[in-house]
Amino acid sequence: MGRGTDQRTRYGRRRARAALAALTAAVLGAGVAGCDAVGGDSPAPSGSPSKPTRTAPAWDTSPASVAAVGDSITRGFDACAVLSDCPEVSWATGSSAKVDSLAVRLLGKADAAEHSWNYAVTGARMADLTDQVTRAAKRGPELVAVMAGANDACRSTTSAMTPVADFRAQFEEAMATLREKLPKAQVYVSSIPDLKRLWSQGRTNPLGKQVWKLGLCPSMLGDADSLDSAATLRRNTVRDRVADYNEVLREVCAKDRRCRTDDGAVHEFRFGTDQLSHWDWFHPSVDGQARLAEIAYRAVTAKSP
Repeated sequence: MGRGTDQRTRYGRRRARAALAALTAAVLGAGVAGCDAVGGDSPAPSGSPSKPTRTAPAWDTSPASVAAVGDSITRGFDACAVLSDCPEVSWATGSSAKVDSLAVRLLGKADAAEHSWNYAVTGARMADLTDQVTRAAKRGPELVAVMAGANDACRSTTSAMTPVADFRAQFEEAMATLREKLPKAQVYVSSIPDLKRLWSQGRTNPLGKQVWKLGLCPSMLGDADSLDSAATLRRNTVRDRVADYNEVLREVCAKDRRCRTDDGAVHEFRFGTDQLSHWDWFHPSVDGQARLAEIAYRAVTAKSP
């Protein structure tokens, strides 16, 4: 029990301390790993997958302000009087109770009067959209409603229609300008109506055809009663160009996470005589404007596109 006993005792103590240190390290290691597993602040262990980051939804179904850009349809042209704008019945920003516009549905009548603006211009083409967007951006709208492109097809002849490549470049420019000036604004893009269907409905009215002779969309409406092969080819060429334009609108919008289209709903809508202006039988009537507002509201407030 002398020196040998003391050495064995010290050796035993060292082994005990080593075992205790190993046990403590294991317990602490398990504790840290457990914190990471339940989402603690510590970084994830090397090689483990990172946790997904939660971000705010890109689309708000209740924007607080609306600006509209586009052409005569958004200005309510020929809905109230012949050859006149009538923005109070615009599907996008109008105040008329008969239409219940997109802005009124989203904001309420009082707020829509203060926080919605119409920058559309009768006769405008896609090349004009960048300027309209630039002016609208000064208001800082949370939603920009777009309906443009019909006048690019409604030309003096089919050869004068805007080439599809140019149409695409012009829309991309407008979207880039909008995104530069309004990085968080939402954009609703309406499809272009089926112009050939509008012709087929309106040609039944003698008054409408007289107004058409004043130069309303001659590529489609010219020589309205002719059904020969040349006239049919001309109208089908316009129809196909509109389909190409709508595909451009869809493709360009799809590249922007804060942009939605109506998924072709306006183009597919079967305008009847009740939905057409009783002056030119081509532009939407007050009832037609109300239908456009319904389509837009459904698209904007849908939980997913």
